[in-house]
This record gives sequence, structure tokens and C-alpha cells, in this order.
Amino acid sequence: MRNQRFTLALSVGADLLREHGVDEVPEVELTEAQKIALMGRPRLGDQCRCTVRIKESKEFKNTVDKLFQKANISLMIGTSSWKEQFIEAITVVADDDKNRFHAEETIEMESLSLKLAKDDDEEGGEDGDEVTVRMPSCSDYVMHVFTVFWKVVFAFVPPTDYWGGWACFVTSILLIGVLTAFVGDLASHFGCTIGLKDSVTAISLVALGTSIPDTFASKVAAQNDKYADSSIGNVTGSNAVNVFLGIGVAWSLAAFVHWGRGTTFRVLPGNLAFSVTIFCVCALLCCAVLLMRRHKLVGGELGGPWRFKLPTTILFGGLWVFYVTMSALEAYGVIQGF
Repeated sequence: MRNQRFTLALSVGADLLREHGVDEVPEVELTEAQKIALMGRPRLGDQCRCTVRIKESKEFKNTVDKLFQKANISLMIGTSSWKEQFIEAITVVADDDKNRFHAEETIEMESLSLKLAKDDDEEGGEDGDEVTVRMPSCSDYVMHVFTVFWKVVFAFVPPTDYWGGWACFVTSILLIGVLTAFVGDLASHFGCTIGLKDSVTAISLVALGTSIPDTFASKVAAQNDKYADSSIGNVTGSNAVNVFLGIGVAWSLAAFVHWGRGTTFRVLPGNLAFSVTIFCVCALLCCAVLLMRRHKLVGGELGGPWRFKLPTTILFGGLWVFYVTMSALEAYGVIQGF
């Protein structure tokens, strides 16, 4: 109900005395006190009709839109059969419709939305919201060709309805680990083939390949979460796992092996001091930028107007390029390290 009008006509109400079976007392027989008391009765004036207009509340509409958006996200995540997953994997959809695509249920919802919009346009006095259905573009088909293999591979993950979602969770974690190991080994072999040093390969190709899942996870969190905690916390949490758990477990196992063999476990620093120093400087600059973005002109750590969002993106990308370039120059002896 976007904009509805109706007329309300007021008439004389039912006489309570007659309704309860009490005869109405003539006015001449009323006492002075009764006449004074009856003077306060409501009476009809000259205007007995009023027009009521119900307009759509923008705040309420935004709340409902957010609820529908969360419901569509749940539809996107939830699947009940492998058939739906494979249909979704091999189907090309427009970029704007990917978050709403979910087999036949979503198609029925969109058909219902189109019908409701049409009915509102016919009944309401104002134009309704325009509803358009986008067809896949050329770029959508190109991206589908490059990603269809991975879509089909991950379609083998059990649907979320199995075992309360635990089967999907465990299988997804295992596949992400296998994919990360595959990308890391591929990057290492590529760096060895073109003659890159191990330290440069580690901070460029290997780090870039293993960070792809974190990148997409942060992107989804930034789009769907109200605050920036999930998207930024995902990055810091991933780094904490890599440093504390990844290096800690590997070095602990190596220390036990060398202890059992009676040898000394020693890891030389190499270019680590210079690389970590450059990384810390860039990280401090990023933290300073995030703090400055809390100003009311920007509004928060993520997003904001284009005049602030685009320079932040370029700055962060430039810091990564600066870090890799300086570390590579120091590794090859072009500049002097610590």
C-alpha cells in the first residue's frame, strides 16, 4: 500500500438508552442538572466527511527491504540438494541477480514481486517502483567461462541441509585448504621457473594466491555486515593464524624432530628484518588512514563517498606494491638492508 486514499463519513451514533431498552426521556421532562449534563454530548458539526490518506513510510520501507535482503542472502547460502547446486554452478546469471539466484524458489518470488508492482501501479495514484530483469551481459559470460570449473568443483560440497550444515562446513574447510595448498605450490613452481628468489616468491605470488579466499570473504562481509569488524577482523585473524599457528606448529614439529635426532634447529633470518620493518611501517599507515576515516565527512572505515573511497583504495594498493618492490630490491642487493 504505497499511496491510498479513502473517505470516512460520520453519522449519528446509536442511542445507548434505546440500545439498552430504556425509553428516551422527553427534553421537557429533564431536570436542570440533566440538561446541563447532556450539553456535553458529542454533536455532529457542519463537516461530516473526512479524507484519509495513507502514505508509505520511508523508514519502514528501508527496514522491510533490509529484511528481504537478508532473506535473499539466506536463500543464496542455503541449498537442499546437489541438483540445485549443480544447476546454479552451470547457469549464467546477471551480476545483479547472483545474490538472489536460488533455483525455482527465487524465480517464483521475482514473479510475485512483478505482479505486486503491476497491481500497485494500477491501483495507486502514484507511479510504483520500476522493476527490471537484467539479462547476462558479455562480461558475465566471460567470467562464467573462467569460473565454471571451480563452481562445479565446489558444487560437490554437501548441501547445507545435511547434518545441520556441519557436512557443508567441514567439507568447505577441507576444500579451501586443498585449493590454498594447490595455489601456493603453483606459485612456488612458477617463481622457481622464472628465477625468482624464494623470499620474493613468498611475499608476492604465494602470499597473493593464498590471500584470495580472505579477499572474497572480506568483500562479502563488507557488503552484508552493518559494521566493519567482520571484514577487517577477517584479515587480522587470518594473519594471526598464519603467524602464530602456521609458523608455530611447523617450527615446533621441526624442533622436536631435531631434538630427537640430536641436531640443532636453526633458522637464519635472511631478509626478514628489512621486510618486516617495511611491512610494519605500511601497516601503521593503514591504521592511521582507518582512524582518519572515522571523521564525519567519511562516516566509517569502509565505503563512503567516491572522493574518499577511491583514494583510499589507491593508497592501500600502492602500499602493497611499495612493500613488495622494496623487499625485492633488498633481496637482490639493489638497496642496502639492515
